[in-house]
Amino acid sequence: MKALTRPLAAWTDTVPDLNDVAAGDGYLFVRNRVGLAARGVAARVPIDDAVEFLAAIDHDTTVDTVRPLALGVVPFVPGSAGELVVPEVTVRKSAEGDTTVTLVGELADRPDDPAVTAAIADRPVQQARASSWSIRPLVEVDHYLDAVRTARAAVRADDLVKAVIARPILVEADAPIDVHAVLRRLRASFGSSYRYSVDGLIGASPELLVEVDGPVVRSHPLAGTAPRTGDVDNDARIAEDLVASTKNQVEHRVVIDVVHDTLLPWASYLDWEPEPSIVTVANVQHLGTRMEGMLSQPSPSVIELVRALCPTPALGGHPREAAIDLIRRVEGFERGRYGGAVGWVDAEGDGTWAVAIRCAELSHDRRSARLVAGGGIVADSDPHAELAETQAKFQAMLSAVIRP
Repeated sequence: MKALTRPLAAWTDTVPDLNDVAAGDGYLFVRNRVGLAARGVAARVPIDDAVEFLAAIDHDTTVDTVRPLALGVVPFVPGSAGELVVPEVTVRKSAEGDTTVTLVGELADRPDDPAVTAAIADRPVQQARASSWSIRPLVEVDHYLDAVRTARAAVRADDLVKAVIARPILVEADAPIDVHAVLRRLRASFGSSYRYSVDGLIGASPELLVEVDGPVVRSHPLAGTAPRTGDVDNDARIAEDLVASTKNQVEHRVVIDVVHDTLLPWASYLDWEPEPSIVTVANVQHLGTRMEGMLSQPSPSVIELVRALCPTPALGGHPREAAIDLIRRVEGFERGRYGGAVGWVDAEGDGTWAVAIRCAELSHDRRSARLVAGGGIVADSDPHAELAETQAKFQAMLSAVIRP
């Protein structure tokens, strides 16, 4: 298989909006206008074979820093099978402001094909139309509250340190959900989150699972959540309470320790913030701790690190196997891709992966979407407070999906 990479200027002087390149039927992974949008499928490859597949591509490039890539989702359950998409056309924007285009497959031999110009062009958003919506739980609230109590009892009995209990809801519409419009709304409200659209899974995750950039490895785990009200002074008080909360600090510390201890064997050094900081998104605020280090050589691919980390205690619990066993026994639904990881990897094994949260999973006809939200359960957790936390977390996608 062949690939060709050139600066965007080889085709056009107009820099497209990545959301408008992906539109409703492409692929997107972007944060703060840096990232990629893609169209078409040159190949689908097993997750764990992706780096080897990409490295075997015959790549003609004038941009040394850009390589063929694959993107997709690693499911929640460790070791689950899955596949990544190698797009036909990928538009990438770097933090330095450079924009490149990579063609893979037959189009690499036909860069002047009108299909290339069409793929990298902005697509207009369709005029908004009114729809009627219904929302219903896929797991009853009483079942969820009982699951929280069961997890709390396991923690109090010292069977677990923490378990994350989630619940799903279903949004149904009288017309297909306009993915392109949803992506634009997410950009407006959650521009600093990792926004993604991959095979019917769309979302805006605030949490970096892991990033490999040459020898550098980064992670930004989040755990511990409080609402935002829109009142600056009130939100500041809520943030102070979040930092002072023993329950949230315990929940956060478990995540940080596991992420650090998992990455450390691959790193020559690994630094992290001495105290968690407040990470704000449009509707909630979290405790977060940044980590950054240098990988030992030969370095692992980002896929190896994703497999080792996913799911972190922020989405599963600790110890991991016992927490996942409890989750699968008491939650009452299969998470699938929710709580896994979403991102990309290139032919060198570099890439960026976010935790697959704050998302909607669309039906094939796009007339319904499953949303999932959860929270970490420790000894001091209150079931109704946990329910309120899920309600706050649902707002991220509900506000983007349910809009005339």
